Amino acid sequence: MKGQTGEARVIQGNGFARPGQEAAGRYLYGFVGPTAPQVFSFPGIAGSPAYLICHGPVAAVVSDVANQKIRPERRHLAAHQDVLRRLMAQGPVLPMSFGNIADGPRAVQRILARNQAALLKQLKRVGGKEEMGLRVTWDVPNIFDYFITTHAELREARDRYFGGNRAPTQEDKIELGRMFDRLLNEDRQAYTESVKEILSDCSFEIQGHPPRNEREVMNLACLVGKDDQARFEAGVFEAARLFDDNFAFDYNGPWAPASFVELELEF
Repeated sequence: MKGQTGEARVIQGNGFARPGQEAAGRYLYGFVGPTAPQVFSFPGIAGSPAYLICHGPVAAVVSDVANQKIRPERRHLAAHQDVLRRLMAQGPVLPMSFGNIADGPRAVQRILARNQAALLKQLKRVGGKEEMGLRVTWDVPNIFDYFITTHAELREARDRYFGGNRAPTQEDKIELGRMFDRLLNEDRQAYTESVKEILSDCSFEIQGHPPRNEREVMNLACLVGKDDQARFEAGVFEAARLFDDNFAFDYNGPWAPASFVELELEF
């Protein structure tokens, strides 16, 4: 989400309003559709009640904080996610990333007014849906050794460069590393396409995130109907049957559909 400089700005620094001090900022959890203003029965960051600031048919879910950055400590991250999880049970929500604070209620209302059409469009897109995640990894002691045993091309190159009494040059090492990276990415692409083909039957959309480490085969976000979680789980198990014991499947969720919200907010 990108913002433009203007009166209503989202700011970031450290801490909260002291007890008895009026909170100047409003921490932003996300946006929801038409509903009456209310204080929710669940707390947000630092125990402050979560509530709505409305403008026409859209509303922002906020809680009171100081106009400073909130550190990404575990308790704060957990509170942010807990609010989003509870909101999902009530209807569609467009989640904001952690740590966004608006100047105050008027700033929030300006954000809502300036972005009303985009917010409504995205709320319609994710209505009745939630995000499920699937992470597949190579579950092997050494990923390079595994590829040596499963890819003759890499094994032959290793033997050619390192076999006998020959001392490999720096160029040899670089070439072997390039070959390994190429084969790694080719396998990732092939495995990901086969899994996506199965999960597309139970997902509205699928987004792939970049691998976070060498062992990660794929990291997928799937937009799934709220009533289709059982179908999604069945799809994961069907996909897992294509793989042997050298792979580990880990699916998680449901989450607010952050991977599928496409907003460039005007602040």
